[in-house]
Amino acid sequence: MPGKYINNISSFLNSENETVLGYLAIGVTNHQLLMQQRTSWNHQITFLKDSVKNLPQEWTLIFEYPIPRRSKRIDLILLAEDLIFVIEFKDKEKKFNSDAISQVEDYSLDLRDFHKESSGRSIIPIVWASEAKEKQNSYDDIGDFVKPTLFANNNTLHSVIRSAFEYFTNSVNKKVIPGLWNSSEYFPTPTIIEAAQHLFSGQNVREISRSHAGSENLTDTTDAILNAIKKAQNNNEKIICFITGVPGAGKTLAGLNIVHNVENNSGKGVFLSGNGPLVKVLTEALSRDNSKRNQIPLAQSRREIAFVQNVHQFLDFYHNNDQIPQDKIILFDEAQRAWNAEHSKRKFDRDYSEAQMLFNIMNRNSGWAVIVALIGSGQEINTGEAGLAEWGKTINKNFSNWKIYISPELKEGKSNIANYKLFETAPVDLSITELPELHLKVSIRSYKAEKLSEWVVALLEDEPLKAKELLQNHLKNYPIFLTRSLNTTRKFLRNKNRGNRRTGLVASSGARRLRPLGLDVTAEIDVANWFLNPKEDIRSSCFLELPATEFAVQGLELDWVGLCWGDDFRKESENWSFHAFKGTKWQLEKKDDRKQFIKNKYRVLLTRGREGLIIFIPEGSDTDHTRPKNNYENTYQYLKKIGIPEL
Repeated sequence: MPGKYINNISSFLNSENETVLGYLAIGVTNHQLLMQQRTSWNHQITFLKDSVKNLPQEWTLIFEYPIPRRSKRIDLILLAEDLIFVIEFKDKEKKFNSDAISQVEDYSLDLRDFHKESSGRSIIPIVWASEAKEKQNSYDDIGDFVKPTLFANNNTLHSVIRSAFEYFTNSVNKKVIPGLWNSSEYFPTPTIIEAAQHLFSGQNVREISRSHAGSENLTDTTDAILNAIKKAQNNNEKIICFITGVPGAGKTLAGLNIVHNVENNSGKGVFLSGNGPLVKVLTEALSRDNSKRNQIPLAQSRREIAFVQNVHQFLDFYHNNDQIPQDKIILFDEAQRAWNAEHSKRKFDRDYSEAQMLFNIMNRNSGWAVIVALIGSGQEINTGEAGLAEWGKTINKNFSNWKIYISPELKEGKSNIANYKLFETAPVDLSITELPELHLKVSIRSYKAEKLSEWVVALLEDEPLKAKELLQNHLKNYPIFLTRSLNTTRKFLRNKNRGNRRTGLVASSGARRLRPLGLDVTAEIDVANWFLNPKEDIRSSCFLELPATEFAVQGLELDWVGLCWGDDFRKESENWSFHAFKGTKWQLEKKDDRKQFIKNKYRVLLTRGREGLIIFIPEGSDTDHTRPKNNYENTYQYLKKIGIPEL
């Protein structure tokens, strides 16, 4: 989608203000808003004509360029030979406020990452506050395509643009072609939080997905499920559909998309998750967005956002009565993490596994019913999580009347879904339909690293040569660094804390001896505040004070992650060694399931970053017997061996 007005400086200077305003007003239907906006636009046009009259006349101006990921428009783009200026205009503003700085940086970063014709180009953000006092600018090159934010007022805009051009232009670079740039492809990759907000504000997956392949994959999966639901309705059948996918493929987004799109005789579906932090963060994010968008009190908005629910609370409610569920369609996120019968009895005093309980509840419907189970990849991270096999056992033993839809990957147990299989041997008396659309094969999380999940597998499975090859040949655009300094980690992440990009520290819940470094993994964090609050808030992830564990971050993501490695998972000789801190000392974990849980913790933590990762390996201590240096040194040497550069 192109900007509303595009012209070279010469033609712009020769255009009447009203002519330009006519283009800018297209699509604005609110009369009062239009009048306010026209006044601001008119000021901008008038001031701009004075500022650019002595700039090269062939340079191009683009007004109101859309950023779909933000549902906003950039006030002004200036294409100056090989440079792209992103200018945020603040009419009658006397200060350069932090919101404006974050806004223009965010626009610039989005262009860098998602706008095809801006890729590899120098992008210069400018906050233009019309009445602010002159501010000293820094023209340092910080090694990023997005340069430091510059500041201008009505009197200095010309000189700021001139100085920046002279400093950053490179005659070797190809010039930006205005027409191509204005109509460039734009492939955003929203976070799950942003995606949910966009979906429930009326956008569709195609508008918010990064790649054509990714959006097609998500759309095909949604269509396949909706068709299966329609068939179940028409034939009065009960069905369960299993959706699988590579890590970061958007299984949760697919589930939300289905909830958003499904229409049935008993209202919308409900999205269930046993991931308490995900439920809290999504619900709060949607509530805040709904409150802001519709200008209603936050408390009222929270009451309206009821389609995302905690599965444990859902099961508690229906387990204790015989009510028929209000919703005929249930989507269960991370279904492989459902509790087994033993843990369900111990923790909740229930006699069945959560898989069987969900079937029991949905089976109360006299007609059709649908369960959609979203299956993560190798992410059981707690005792009592039954895995996929529990679902197969439950179906085979008690619910053979339900029809089953699965992907071929789930039948074959392929490695990209952690070798999961629903049945070891498929029972002959069950109705099983294989649909390739039920496997999401394209990662949409790691837009800079399609091979990230494969690299993590190689690292964890002790394949150093493969890990090194992947890092050197396929992860060049996904920076991964290694350090022995927590201060270096924090400094690195603060430098990445631009715009609304989110950074944060993460650590394994078993990394108990990070506490001497001020990192207490047992400290409780408010996950909604940690993921959603602004960077200046001490409760925010960006403040880099409180580390989040795998339980808090699974299913969610940050832009840049600092992984604080613990000695619960360490290299000893040539093998990984698994440990739990009990009382005052480390104990070796010998059971295979406990080892797998620990490995899966690090699988989750290593894949939380959208843009990049820094791994902090502590030095250890000569005087603390719980933190001997050898506990960390072998791990550090292994990570160096696979080619991770040190900061």
